[in-house]
Amino acid sequence: MRWTGCGPGSCANSNHCERLRIASTSWEPAAYSFSHVGLPPVVVDDGMGTFTLGSLSSVPAAGRPDLLAVPTLRTLAAMGLLNEVGVVEIDPALSDTATAQQHFGLEPDSLANCVVVGGKREGVERLAACVVLAATRADVNGIVKRFLDVRKASFLPMARAVELTEMEYGGITPIGLPSSWPVLVDRRVVETDVVLIGSGVRRSKIILPGALLGRLAGVEAIDGLGV
Repeated sequence: MRWTGCGPGSCANSNHCERLRIASTSWEPAAYSFSHVGLPPVVVDDGMGTFTLGSLSSVPAAGRPDLLAVPTLRTLAAMGLLNEVGVVEIDPALSDTATAQQHFGLEPDSLANCVVVGGKREGVERLAACVVLAATRADVNGIVKRFLDVRKASFLPMARAVELTEMEYGGITPIGLPSSWPVLVDRRVVETDVVLIGSGVRRSKIILPGALLGRLAGVEAIDGLGV
C-alpha cells in the first residue's frame, strides 16, 4: 500500500502529523517528508515493523505517522525506530486494555499499560511513568514511592496526565514522554518478545519487541514493578 499525505498545514486536526489515505493496493517503499513537525524524510520499509498479536497485524510506523501522537513520532524518528516499530489502527472505543484484550484475542502478558505517577518531597513534585504488563498493577506505594523518594505516590489526575504528556488519556505511551521523567519498566515487559502498548492516541496501538523499550532514554528496568 502506498500512503499519501495531505501536506503541511492542510490537516483540519492539528494533532495529526500528516493525514494519510490508501492510494493503491500494493505496498511500495516511499519517502515521506515530515518537515512541518521538525522531522527528516523517512523511507518506509515494510520488511520491518510488521507484527501479529491475536487478530491484530501492524504496519511499519513510518507508513502511518498519522496514528502516532506528535511526541511519540518525534521520539521514534530521532531514535531511527520508525521502521522497527509497528502500528495498527483500531476503533477508539476498543482502546482500553481489558476491552482490547478480549476483542482482539490477546494474552494478558502481551499487553502493557503505561501510567503516570507523582508525589512530593519538600514541596517539590516528582513524576515518573510506570510500564507494567496488563495482568499486573504498578506497585505505586512500594517500589515507585521508594524510587521517587516521596512520602506518598499516586496516579496523576487524567487532565494533568493529558496536559503534561501531550497524549490522549487511555493511549499514553512510554515513547515520547518528557525527557526529565524516569520511565520505570517492569523487567518482564522488556523481556517480552512482542508487546502491545499505547501510541499516544486512542485510535491506534503500537506493537514492538519489548527489548526496544529498554532503549528509551530514562528507562529503568525494575524487577517486581508489576504486582
